[in-house]
Amino acid sequence: MRAADLDLSELLTVDPQAGELRFSGARAILLDAVAMGLLRRQLLDSVGAAAARAILTRFGFAHGYRTAEAARAELALESDEEWRGAGGRIHALQGLIRLAPGADDPLSPGGATVEASYEAEQHLLHVGRADAPVCWTLAGFASGYLSCVEGRDIYVIERRCLGRGDASCVFAGRTAEAWGADLEPHLPFFEEHRLDASLRRAAEALGRAERRLKTRAEALSRAGAAGADAGGIIAASPAMQRVVELARRVAQVDATVLVTGESGTGKERVARLVHDASSSRAARGPLLAINCAAIPEPLIESELFGHARGAFTGATRDRAGIFEAAAGGTLFLDEVGELPAGAQVKLLRALQAREVRRVGENRSRPVDVRVVAATNRELAAEVSAGRFRKDLYYRLKVVELRLPPLRERREDVLPLARGLLAQAAARMKRPAPRLSPGAADRLVRYAWPGNVRELENAMERAVALAEGRRIEAEDLPEEVRSALPVPSAPAAEARVRTLGDVEQEYILAVLARNGGNQTRAAAELGIGVSTLYRKLKEYGRGQAR
Repeated sequence: MRAADLDLSELLTVDPQAGELRFSGARAILLDAVAMGLLRRQLLDSVGAAAARAILTRFGFAHGYRTAEAARAELALESDEEWRGAGGRIHALQGLIRLAPGADDPLSPGGATVEASYEAEQHLLHVGRADAPVCWTLAGFASGYLSCVEGRDIYVIERRCLGRGDASCVFAGRTAEAWGADLEPHLPFFEEHRLDASLRRAAEALGRAERRLKTRAEALSRAGAAGADAGGIIAASPAMQRVVELARRVAQVDATVLVTGESGTGKERVARLVHDASSSRAARGPLLAINCAAIPEPLIESELFGHARGAFTGATRDRAGIFEAAAGGTLFLDEVGELPAGAQVKLLRALQAREVRRVGENRSRPVDVRVVAATNRELAAEVSAGRFRKDLYYRLKVVELRLPPLRERREDVLPLARGLLAQAAARMKRPAPRLSPGAADRLVRYAWPGNVRELENAMERAVALAEGRRIEAEDLPEEVRSALPVPSAPAAEARVRTLGDVEQEYILAVLARNGGNQTRAAAELGIGVSTLYRKLKEYGRGQAR
């Protein structure tokens, strides 16, 4: 699971009966931003700027440290880099900041850039423009969060600030040694609030108590999935965003479109998008679909182009084909690669001449229809093998929209799953459930060979089997539950993981899949039980069973 996958509807739970809000498992409260601004003004007036900054910095530190502890207990992120980035994501979900697009975490060389800060906004409103950075609570939060995540003291200092008149806020984080003399003016605002051992033990005890008291909360139903296009297409991943953009562009011209991709990737939804985004065709005619693979070969010509009365046995009346029925609109030819050779010739003529001839008639009828064809076959290979006409291939492929499989756009898995959960719950007349962090982690790990169609079936199963209003890992299909971590290539600036780290993660995942049984895990890994025991001892798991 990645930091970008964190979703407010799954992190925030509401229990109206108990009068509780919980964020990432820890009890939370809602505070009015203006009230916080007034508190800031009162602190400045009563105790002075230095004391006010110290109080707000230390408050932010405690908030950040507790947030990281709660997140560690509730979430399963895939790397240290994701944990560092999750702090900014959580802060944004809480409505405190808006990160700049592509912003890094404070530990990166350039720091974290914030385009909007509630704290700077309130300072400007109640105090006015400052001579120095004023996002003291935010700097304290980032310091506390990163100190918990990194397991060492991290000091985050605001270098630029909207409250000072800068274009953005920029936060940089370092250890005391890395800051050197630059930390000295800021250190007094942190020192008295370093968490000592007793406070850490108290925080751990509080976290355990909160987890014991945690109840299943009302799920937050959503009108649509995050990242959904107006046509209902999830496009959180760059690959899918490019497809949607190209589909919208081609919709503005009357060109034939070929949609390719594996089975279950959503080709008909893309055809719907092309139709709906074409204002002229959407207004003048329908979108009609036909599956070329589902029609018996003797009936294909009649289904596509129609027939006259008496053209063949059973033709008791004139009948228009689907080309005529879709006049003014869009015709979606699904599985066009399955058409037999004879039908390919006639389809090519209809596309070139923009007219059709019904079976049993001698006259042609003009048709005004845009054709969107789809296939899960590699038509170029079919042409080379002589099974598909080259001229028809190029006539269909005026613009090609190639849909990536779901395993290549993992950013879309969780938004898709949330939308499909809501749809399945509506069909079953049940409250829309939410995904537990464990279930979300399994969904992201799984490769989804059946693509969106397989994900849809898994979400329908989960809604049917869920005992509460939260989807647990146990509600998912067996193959999804047992999915192992997906190796990912690190970004150019990210730390490359060592082979030992990767091996440890994989071994522990196999052990967890086997319920902690070392004998079965060793057999699956192809190593001896003694070798596995030695490795677990190195990982601090020597007592595993």
